[in-house]
Amino acid sequence: MPITKENSNIHPSGDKRFQMLSATMKRHQYAPDALIEVLHQAQELFSYLEDDLLLYIAHSLKLPPSSVYGVATFYNFFSLKPKGVHTCVVCMGTACYVKGSTNLLTSLEQQYQLQAGKTTFDNQLSLLTARCLGACGIAPAVVVDGSIEGHQTAESVIHRVEESLHHGS
Repeated sequence: MPITKENSNIHPSGDKRFQMLSATMKRHQYAPDALIEVLHQAQELFSYLEDDLLLYIAHSLKLPPSSVYGVATFYNFFSLKPKGVHTCVVCMGTACYVKGSTNLLTSLEQQYQLQAGKTTFDNQLSLLTARCLGACGIAPAVVVDGSIEGHQTAESVIHRVEESLHHGS
């Protein structure tokens, strides 16, 4: 497709989400310090940050790809792989660890034959960990589909995930 004024903001793939992402970068004047906001927008548009998308952002903001990748992997919010329809995030912070979060994680891994950081083959569940959820007072804590659940046991977290999987909430 020849580049014209009307389509100059469109990515060669023709995917209009890139146009929306470009508008965000333009609004921030392609400033490198807008990286986190741009990554948030990219994840909102694409649901995860694949390598090509990170390279596009790095090129557009004139940043080294390693810097963009470093920020994307440092923050728990960002995902480099597609997430499942449902998510379960187990906190591995000190308070949660001391109160048994490793037992929660092991139980979930065994129940769903799934390693932390992975998604089930049917894309229904992603099992993730976080360095800290900031919910130390209700340790051990998990987040199931965006809802924080405290004082969890292996049985209660599996029950909560099952509810989510079967009732879509």
